[in-house]
Amino acid sequence: FLSCREQPIFSTRAHVFQIDPATKRNWIPASKHALTVSYFYDATRSVYRIISVGGTKAIINSTITPNMTFTKTSQKFGQWADSRANTVYGLGFASEQHLSQFAEKFQEVKEAARLAREKSQDKTELTNPALNITSHQVLPSPIISSNGPGEDKLFRSQSADVEITTEKERLKKMLSEGSVSEVQWEAEFFSLQDNNNKLVAALHEANANVDQWKKQLTAYQEETETLRQRVAELESLGTHDSSSENNKEELSQTLEELELLIKAKDEEIQMLKSQKCGRWEAEGEREETLQKLQELEARNAELEQRLHLAEQTLAESLAEREKMHNEVTKVAEIMDVKIFELSELRQGLAKLVES
Repeated sequence: FLSCREQPIFSTRAHVFQIDPATKRNWIPASKHALTVSYFYDATRSVYRIISVGGTKAIINSTITPNMTFTKTSQKFGQWADSRANTVYGLGFASEQHLSQFAEKFQEVKEAARLAREKSQDKTELTNPALNITSHQVLPSPIISSNGPGEDKLFRSQSADVEITTEKERLKKMLSEGSVSEVQWEAEFFSLQDNNNKLVAALHEANANVDQWKKQLTAYQEETETLRQRVAELESLGTHDSSSENNKEELSQTLEELELLIKAKDEEIQMLKSQKCGRWEAEGEREETLQKLQELEARNAELEQRLHLAEQTLAESLAEREKMHNEVTKVAEIMDVKIFELSELRQGLAKLVES
């Protein structure tokens, strides 16, 4: 049904309907889903068509003529009658903007078809002047000079044309008026169907969120229990910290005693050094004094080593205490955050259950 000479000039998406041939009032959906509806132009024949394909079947194959009219029957629905196809097509759009664009394009194509027809008629008259002269010279004369039967025949022809035009207008008006309520119901149906699909999707998403929140709540509860156990362990370590405090106090006291002893020995050494020149008169006394001095220096070195070890032990104890304090503080902060998040999660779950 499409030739290689035809090119698409405009396309949109819409739900396609056809008027019920039996009642001429109800709409019959052409498909379950929206279809692509396109305007095609045949440059060789200067013909415009509206075509919509569902699978391998042409749902719409309507040639646009100058006497066609596209009518907007609601904010999202429009229709036009095709006498060649002996049917009325209806289109339901997703928005009022899409309907307006299709209607504007229909008017443009209709005007282009009218201009193409006028151009074709002018070309026919120019290429066949004899027919043109006959049409201008012969037709008026029977109206003036014809006898009774001829005049009666002409009158009957004009009356038939008027009756056909009146009947077409009456049918068009009936179709337009009769289909307004049907179109509104169809539009409401598609609107409700879209809302229903949205609600179903939202319900599935809410159920998925509830399941995810339940899993997250369980994970938070497990993590909270782990943190509680860790706090209990740290508190038990805190009880041992009191004994370490006593050891630290003993070490501090020992350090103070060692410092006093070292200070006293230093004073004694200085005093001995100041007195050695005057008192080393005898060789035996000198050796004894030197030996005593060496013993004091060795004792002093031992005391300094003990002091160094005590200071190192104290520093390590203080560092361990600081590390333990920092760890307890960090765990407490993490527990506060988790408890806050757990509270918000429970509030969100409660709101969701209420809604």
